[in-house]
Amino acid sequence: MLHLRRALIIDAALFIATSAIGVVAVASVLGGVSRPVSIVAVAGLIVIAVGSVVARVLTRPDHIRAMQSHQILEIASRSLAYMRRGLDRDTAQAVCRLALEESDAAAVAITDRTTVLGFAGLGEDHHQPGGPIMTRATKEAIEHDEHRILSTREDIGCPVKGCYLRAAIVVPLHVRGEVVGTLKFYYTTPRLLNETQVTMVEGLARLLSTQLELSELERQTQLACRMELKALQAQINPHFLFNTINTIAALIRTDPPRARELLREFARFYRRTLEENEDLVPLEREIEYARSYMRFEQARFGDRIRVVEDVEPGLERFMVPAFIVQPLVENCVQHALMPDRPLTIWLTARSRADGVEITVRDDGAGMPSAELARVLESGVGRGLGIALKNVHDRVRGHFGPGSGLSIESVEGQGTTVTARLVPRTEGEADGADQGARGR
Repeated sequence: MLHLRRALIIDAALFIATSAIGVVAVASVLGGVSRPVSIVAVAGLIVIAVGSVVARVLTRPDHIRAMQSHQILEIASRSLAYMRRGLDRDTAQAVCRLALEESDAAAVAITDRTTVLGFAGLGEDHHQPGGPIMTRATKEAIEHDEHRILSTREDIGCPVKGCYLRAAIVVPLHVRGEVVGTLKFYYTTPRLLNETQVTMVEGLARLLSTQLELSELERQTQLACRMELKALQAQINPHFLFNTINTIAALIRTDPPRARELLREFARFYRRTLEENEDLVPLEREIEYARSYMRFEQARFGDRIRVVEDVEPGLERFMVPAFIVQPLVENCVQHALMPDRPLTIWLTARSRADGVEITVRDDGAGMPSAELARVLESGVGRGLGIALKNVHDRVRGHFGPGSGLSIESVEGQGTTVTARLVPRTEGEADGADQGARGR
């Protein structure tokens, strides 16, 4: 290995130098060399001994691997905030500058499959991001999914004659096993194309690829949340629709002013249902939407339904996923209301050490344990024609670990649904505007 050969060369040179100075030292002891020369020789011997120890430490493979690991992890850690946004010109340029600061390269570049996205370092006056990939070796690295070592100016293919870049290491970047671009380290001399540099660039490329995969996974999760929101808007419970229209029709004969008020409220309610495009909304808007829904149900059932609200002051502006409170309240009306007794629904919101809890509790029918075990499965506990699982999945998609719905129920005594919203930490959110930032 290169490290072993280098260590052997250093050891041989140190042995020769030490032997020569040792001969001088012995001669001085025997009287053949003056005292000043003897002192210099002994001092030189000490310096050489210390230098040999330091050189051996610095050239040990484990020391070099530790230095490599530190470099790679430092670059990866600092680049995480950028790479989680995906691979584009802004993120690529930022990562190139970070890698340049932490490495021995003269320049660093990142490409996608066709274009140079970022370039930093020597030659950035003419290696401009946004241009097409020029080197055949880079195209081959992408096509064959193999790293390439460029050891000549011609291999690099820079059209500017005065360019000082004379060597490069090209390593593919992957997302889900597919090549999406390359990481390129440039040097001013082929002598720097050693095993240490190649291993470092390959390790960094693997970590950047992992960060890109996490970015893609997060993007897919956000997309799924938006699609579920659209599904929620599209699947309106027809029974609620018909029952509300019938209630308003009956009030037209008995209480025309109330009927007009409910009709206007009904228009506002469904306009928001069909037109809401925001992923996150203030909690106060969600609660008002639930209140609007309950006005129609109370118009229909009268004093058989009662709602008690208890929202901690200051939580009104806490940002929550749209349409998560109303389905929980509707679930109470649809499944908890019994014919022989009134139903009370308690809606509470409380801050906790790690986030916020929104609880919807009723004293209604409850459910057997077998049904409780399936309540978060598709097709169970529908609100606005969508399962409670929809609310559970969207809460988990927008918030951090520990978020989601938990459900407790006792048959004949009632059900409690708790939505735990735990904002992501700075590392998890990567600067994203998550729930608690709305407070």
